[in-house]
Amino acid sequence: MYFTPVCTTEMIAMTRANNKFEEKGACLLGLSVDSNSSHLAWVFDIYCKTGIRISFPIIADRNGSIARKYGMISTSISNSETVRNVYIIDDKGVIRAILVYPMTIGRCIPEILRILEAAQAVDKCGGATPANWMPNCPMIQPIPQTMNELKERIKEIEKQNNGIGWYLSFKPQCNVNNKTC
Repeated sequence: MYFTPVCTTEMIAMTRANNKFEEKGACLLGLSVDSNSSHLAWVFDIYCKTGIRISFPIIADRNGSIARKYGMISTSISNSETVRNVYIIDDKGVIRAILVYPMTIGRCIPEILRILEAAQAVDKCGGATPANWMPNCPMIQPIPQTMNELKERIKEIEKQNNGIGWYLSFKPQCNVNNKTC
C-alpha cells in the first residue's frame, strides 16, 4: 500500500509543517496497516530521493485493531484498505474533528492547522467560530441563556453593531498564540 504518490506528498508536506503543529502544542502521528519494514523502506526512499527526513512516528497497525477502533476500515468495502482519515484529538483524548479523504485527493495541511487553531480558540475563549473563520478573526459569542442576557445582548449589538440578532453576535478576535482574547 505504501509508496503511494498521494501519501508520499502528504508525508513530505506534514514534515515541512511539523514545526507549525508543534508551535500549537500538537504532535503528528501516522498510522497504517502496513508493516514496520514497509514504513522504513518508504521513509528511507523519501529521504534518498528528497533529503527529507519524516519527522513523526508512523505506527504499524498490521492487524488493523487501532484502525477499526477509529472507524478507519469499512468491512463492507475491504478488510484491510484503510480510509484516509485525519483526527484532531485534544489533550484529554477527545476527538475534536475528523476529516475523511478519498485515495485520490491529498490532505490540505493549512486546513488541518486552521481546524486545530479553531478548536484551541474555542477552548481558550469560548463561543464558536463562524464559516470561513481564520485565526485571529472575530468569534461568535455564546448564545444568551436567560432573558436578561438576551436583552443585554440586543443592547450590545445596537451599540457596537457586532451582530445580526441576539442569537448571532461577534466578540473580538481570540489570539491563542499570544494568549490574549
